Amino acid sequence: MRDFYSWLNTFRKYISDYHYYINFETVYKNTNKYKVELNILNSLIASKEIETDFKNLLEKYPSCLKAIPILFAKREYEIYCMDEKGTFNFSFKNINYSIDDYVYFMKETGLFDLIENHIISNLYDYVLGVNTGLDSNARKNRGGHLMENLCENFIKITGLPYKKEEYIEDIESRTGLDLSSLSNQGDSTKRFDFVIYGKNFTYAVECNFYASSGSKLNEVARSYKNIAQQVEKIPNLTFIWITDGQGWFDAKHNLKETFDILETIYNINDLENNVLKSLS
Repeated sequence: MRDFYSWLNTFRKYISDYHYYINFETVYKNTNKYKVELNILNSLIASKEIETDFKNLLEKYPSCLKAIPILFAKREYEIYCMDEKGTFNFSFKNINYSIDDYVYFMKETGLFDLIENHIISNLYDYVLGVNTGLDSNARKNRGGHLMENLCENFIKITGLPYKKEEYIEDIESRTGLDLSSLSNQGDSTKRFDFVIYGKNFTYAVECNFYASSGSKLNEVARSYKNIAQQVEKIPNLTFIWITDGQGWFDAKHNLKETFDILETIYNINDLENNVLKSLS
């Protein structure tokens, strides 16, 4: 019998690699989309008559409009404001807006002040910084992929065939198993992170990593406890939950409830100790 608290104490604080924090390849790509337009807009820096210069610039280079939303960290071309102007479109192909509308927008948002008063010296470098900040928001998704990649490496070691991100209906088609109890009799869809096809058993695998705590973790534990109880009634199907991260420390009681009924709940330390080699 495994001891829950000894198992919990082997949870990792982080699994980040060198590309977890910022994906600079994406940052450069997203910035270079506007490279030409930003360099043209650079002519406005420290302008003494920025409204006039901006109007002249748009008449000559209307495509510069598409680079304006990213100046205040917006990727969408359509911007909403709660006043009589309402909506602004920066696709530069919309004929419903006058240049004066865009002058109004630049003035009211403070972008003219930013450019005119030489607070910045190069708009390309400025947007590079903006995209770096925006990319940091993707860390949560990258963290999920890190755990999936880590688990997949250990699944490969088993030598068993497997599928990634497979839906219940596809599992049923491959195995002939009745998994309707997992989809509320077909009323909902369910996808497992991995499905391993052994000779005697099919293994439905979920994996996740939580570096920080939150109320969501209690619901996650309850959800997987419910799946474990449903799968237990299905012949030749085994549910495996691989989870880790010190975010569980504050939700350990709910995690323990699942641990107590699910023998095949594992963490990274278990994977490193070849726990999946017993699959057949």
